[in-house]
Amino acid sequence: MSEHAGWGGTTPPAGWLPPVRPPEALPGLPPRPTYRETHRIRTAPLLSGAGAAALWFTLFGSLGRDLFGYAWWTIGAAVSAWIAAAVLTILGDRGVAVGVALASGVGLSITAGVVGARWITTNDWPLW
Repeated sequence: MSEHAGWGGTTPPAGWLPPVRPPEALPGLPPRPTYRETHRIRTAPLLSGAGAAALWFTLFGSLGRDLFGYAWWTIGAAVSAWIAAAVLTILGDRGVAVGVALASGVGLSITAGVVGARWITTNDWPLW
């Protein structure tokens, strides 16, 4: 077969190079396997999980009347959200579980930052 058989015997356009196969690492071995995720995490479930967790943290955080109550309600919301994310990982949609875990991490980080700022400014640990 001619080198230019795919072009009907004419010369290919300028700059065209024939496809090059990558060199084999060790000749005689079977090709390397390609691993694919069977249940990919999609954007919509991830965002719905993040939105649900954000609403969850908003509802729980609004139950606290001061920083002490807000922090403990948020810690309770984080623990319950992590349990829900673990259950969703095993039995449900992993995309929603990732969204819940991400939003709960962000929510708990915000609370830790507020508690830390209060501790630094007043020299009094606000959670006891």
